Amino acid sequence: MHEFAGRRRTGPWRGSDPLDYFPMSEPFWARYDDEDLLDLRLCDLGVRLDATPLRERVTRLHWELEDHGIALRPHAWLSSEWFSPDGVPGIAIPFYLAHRRLMRLEHRMMLEVEGATERDCMKLLRHEAGHAVSTAYGLHRKKAWREVFGPVSKRYPTAYRPRPFSRNYVLHLPWWYAQAHPAEDFAETFAVWLQPRARWRRHYRGWPALKKLEFVDQLMGEVAGKKPGVRSRRQIDPLRQLRGTLRAHYGRKQRKYGQDSPDFFQRDLRQLFPEPEDGHPSEAATRFLRRHQRRIREGVARWTHAHAYTIDLVLRDMIARSRDLKLRQVRPEEEALDDLQVFVTVQTMKYLQAGHRHIAL
Repeated sequence: MHEFAGRRRTGPWRGSDPLDYFPMSEPFWARYDDEDLLDLRLCDLGVRLDATPLRERVTRLHWELEDHGIALRPHAWLSSEWFSPDGVPGIAIPFYLAHRRLMRLEHRMMLEVEGATERDCMKLLRHEAGHAVSTAYGLHRKKAWREVFGPVSKRYPTAYRPRPFSRNYVLHLPWWYAQAHPAEDFAETFAVWLQPRARWRRHYRGWPALKKLEFVDQLMGEVAGKKPGVRSRRQIDPLRQLRGTLRAHYGRKQRKYGQDSPDFFQRDLRQLFPEPEDGHPSEAATRFLRRHQRRIREGVARWTHAHAYTIDLVLRDMIARSRDLKLRQVRPEEEALDDLQVFVTVQTMKYLQAGHRHIAL
């Protein structure tokens, strides 16, 4: 098969705010404060995929698979997180994406909402579709698959140390996720290949990763039009069966991600952006950081030789935490920028030298 430009289709997700397209009738907990909401069990939330942007986005994924001749239509359900289970060619989607109130809680507890926008949600769906396609057609059992990506039997790590400059892997999800495991390498490569209008041959020209994309292109040509060998419609850990509370769920999630918990950066950021005195002119720290993001990135890159992508990820975390803490910039601009350069440099070096990412999907 060849790269596919994709047929333009329209739908209610195009151009819409991710928080605007939700059911008119609100659940009983929609006006709960965070503490009361955290005491609810996940199974009592009662949210569904229908009547949310998620249904249309899953349908869009099906269209993309159809456009590439792939007969599989992965089923989707709500659960606690993103995953595609072993032996089931389907996709679990985190519950918080089914309601704006749950998205706000997710942001408060984790400082980001993974998959909130149409673009990010589709990227995650394409990634999980890669796992589902591999399961449905038994691709990971093929000798050629193992020769390209490695054995899927390789022990799945709880964390990994990425190589930011490696061109052996595609760049799709953040934190060089393709480097985590052979199964993730395939899923990420598949997601890049599946994306409509993606010019992956040109984008990855000269990269060893291009051979992986060409292998996926060939492999998908072989399965095009064929019925999947595995057709299970089981739902693993569906939301309706999860008896734990939201409080327990987020306690586990924050412990799992360790350095990404809401306390990360907090003390240092308060020192960088001290409380303004009454009447003192100030600027939102988030606006200050965004305004000088390019300058900070370039300065840190000169000192660390780190990839701009790495530095931007550090800056993204700083901006998110500054927004949640409602920090203001009151210091002399050049003095504040000098201190920020040092702080971002230190955090970037920590990441490159010892920082590994917990696997999220």
